[in-house]
Amino acid sequence: MANTKQARKRAGQAEKRRQHNASQRSMARTYVKRVIKAIQTGDHAQAMDEFKKAQPVIDRIADKNAFSKKKAARIKSRLNARIKALAA
Repeated sequence: MANTKQARKRAGQAEKRRQHNASQRSMARTYVKRVIKAIQTGDHAQAMDEFKKAQPVIDRIADKNAFSKKKAARIKSRLNARIKALAA
């Protein structure tokens, strides 16, 4: 438990940041799910369109450290591989 004024303020800031990061991660997952849904329907054009929308969102959230840059790269790589397999 925070005992000093400074510690209480830092605890409040940490909680606010945690909630914001959780929101950002949730948004990224939503974009990824849209791409996966488009892949499952078998529509290559729609999957590419959704992927192009998701890519900058994933990068932006990784830049803000809501999750790591390596995780962002891994997510994008796997989605792109699935889209390419759909085209073939």
